[in-house]
Amino acid sequence: MARRVKVEVSRKGAGLSSLEPIDAAPFRLAANPGFIWLTVVLVWLFSLLPWRVWQPAPDLLLLVIAYWCLNEPRRMGMGTAFCFGILMDVHDGSLLGVHALTYTLAAYGTLVLSRRLQRFNSVVQCLHVLPIFVIAKSASRLIEGWLAGEWLGWNWLWSAFLMALLWPLVDVLLQMPQRRHEEGDGGAV
Repeated sequence: MARRVKVEVSRKGAGLSSLEPIDAAPFRLAANPGFIWLTVVLVWLFSLLPWRVWQPAPDLLLLVIAYWCLNEPRRMGMGTAFCFGILMDVHDGSLLGVHALTYTLAAYGTLVLSRRLQRFNSVVQCLHVLPIFVIAKSASRLIEGWLAGEWLGWNWLWSAFLMALLWPLVDVLLQMPQRRHEEGDGGAV
C-alpha cells in the first residue's frame, strides 16, 4: 500500500504543473501600427541618403522590413516589401525590380521561418536570418551581373553579414516602447 502512494506522488510531480516555460520572459505586446509605419518610413528616408552607395553598407530598410515581417506579419508583409523595393529602385535609378525582388524574397523567407525564429532570442535569430539575407541579396546580384555581362564581385556579401549582426540591435531598439510599457505595469505578476 505504501508503495502505491509513493508512485502516485511521483506521478503527481511529473504532471503538467511541474513543466517550466522555455522562456520565462513575458510575451511581447503587439506593436502600435503607427510606430511600425513610422519606423519603416524613417528608415526609408534615411536610406535615401548617399551612404548606401558604398556596396558593403547594410540595407537598413531591408533589415527593418524583415524584422517587422517576423514580429508583426499581419501589418507588414511581402506587398509592403515589394512597394518599398520599387521606391528604392526608382530612387537609385537602377534596374526596376531589383530591390523589389530582394525585399520580397527577404520578407518571404522571414515569414516562412517565423514560427521557428520566434522560439529563439535575437542573438540566435541573427544566425537564422543570415541565409535569408544572403539568398535575397545574391538573387538580385546574379540578375544584375547577368544583365551587365560581368561579375559584380563579392562586396555585397558584407552587407548581408552586417545586417545579420545588426539584428539584435534592431530587436532592442524596435521593442523598446513595448518593454517600457511592460516595466511600467506594476500590477502584473
